[in-house]
Amino acid sequence: MEKYYKLKNVILNIIKEVKKQDFLVYFRKISIVEINKDKIVFWCVSTFMRDNLEAKFYNIILEATKLEIPWIKEISLVIDSNIDNPSNSDAIDCGEFFKDFSKLKKKDIKNIEEKEIKTQETNPNIANRYTLENFIVWSDNQLAFSACEAVCKNPWKSYNPLYIYWDVWLWKTHLLQASWNTIDKKYKWKKIVYTTADKFTTEYVTAVKKRNIDRLREKYREIDVLVIDDVQFLAKKEQTQNELYNIFNTLYDSNKQIIISWDRPPKELTELEPRLRSRFEWWITVDIGKPDFETRLAILQEKAREKEFMIPQDIAEFISANVTENVRELEGFLNHIIAEYELTWNIPNLSKIAERLKKLSYTTDLLWSSKINTNKTTIKSYEDILNYVSEHFWIEKEWILWENRKKEFMIPRQVSMYLLKTKMHYTYERIWNIFSGRNHAAVLYSCNKLESLIKKDSSLLNELNIIRDRMGI
Repeated sequence: MEKYYKLKNVILNIIKEVKKQDFLVYFRKISIVEINKDKIVFWCVSTFMRDNLEAKFYNIILEATKLEIPWIKEISLVIDSNIDNPSNSDAIDCGEFFKDFSKLKKKDIKNIEEKEIKTQETNPNIANRYTLENFIVWSDNQLAFSACEAVCKNPWKSYNPLYIYWDVWLWKTHLLQASWNTIDKKYKWKKIVYTTADKFTTEYVTAVKKRNIDRLREKYREIDVLVIDDVQFLAKKEQTQNELYNIFNTLYDSNKQIIISWDRPPKELTELEPRLRSRFEWWITVDIGKPDFETRLAILQEKAREKEFMIPQDIAEFISANVTENVRELEGFLNHIIAEYELTWNIPNLSKIAERLKKLSYTTDLLWSSKINTNKTTIKSYEDILNYVSEHFWIEKEWILWENRKKEFMIPRQVSMYLLKTKMHYTYERIWNIFSGRNHAAVLYSCNKLESLIKKDSSLLNELNIIRDRMGI
């Protein structure tokens, strides 16, 4: 689907550079096969079309593609004899596309040219990272996700208006902004606006003060798709509610798509004017419930992956079992342990995670508390650490101390040095005296090397956590 949207935007860029007759003759049907690091491959209808496109329009197609996908350096055109198949949903009939484009008003064409600027000005808080593809679906949000997906495929035709209600912090921002991003990419020439009730209220108050309320009304009534979040914040703001009610009526009567969110069902919107509440009640309404354990675990792991942080499986499961209220708390706690790791290089273990959960008041009755190692540390000297490490890796302690560059000995040696430095707080000089008189630089390198490895290798991080849990440190 994303490739299809990119192709439409590429064709829009080509239309602005190519004569109408040339476009209709040489650009008949086209689709994208694949997008590599710096190359994009297009399908086209015939040898005639391929040869003419390469000879006459190669640079135009390349530049039009770069406007949409800046890192592309090369294009390739290949023939696809099945591109005329009606079931090929990835292909665009350029003739039909040009007819649809020609029907647009001049001001809409101007919107295409100014799209990037208007997007930044109108929707500066939209996050491009929010997509429907990376939204995690669970049983209680399947209906809301499917409704948004259907609206994105056919706005103005499917589920209009769409009213979504849910408890706070259950990825509503992700779903709404992902819907905005998807529709905006697909319909570049349309006015697609995402806003919040707070922002709309601020706009309305400013317009009243400056006596240009008509300009505000004109702005919103020209919108093709309006996505508005957190409407509960309009409570007790009667004039703002009245203005929004009139805007909703105008958009609805003009068959403009509306997506709106609240934190409760329409019947519970007692703070709103009755006529606005009744309007919501006959919209298409879907709700979102809290994620179950498996979904919370998947969300936590996805967020950790986005932040390039390796979180051990047992710790991820323990957090997911105890942080149950909403996704924001889950992500907030993940940010907390990442910050602690980056500042102190303390790798999270179950004991410390449990301590943090209680201190931050996420929970007082920890699930799976039997997993937590409550034994106090038995480590009294470097010999104890070497014994634990050698037992864990099933090697003789002497092989850790002696210089041997085989991986089966090097990793245990680096683990030992790392634990001595970070947990026993030995100086580099003291560590190198323990390890056959290695110099300061060698010990520093070993500690830094292990830190780098555990960021990339979750299995090694898990091994290190097992050793630390056994030692109680």
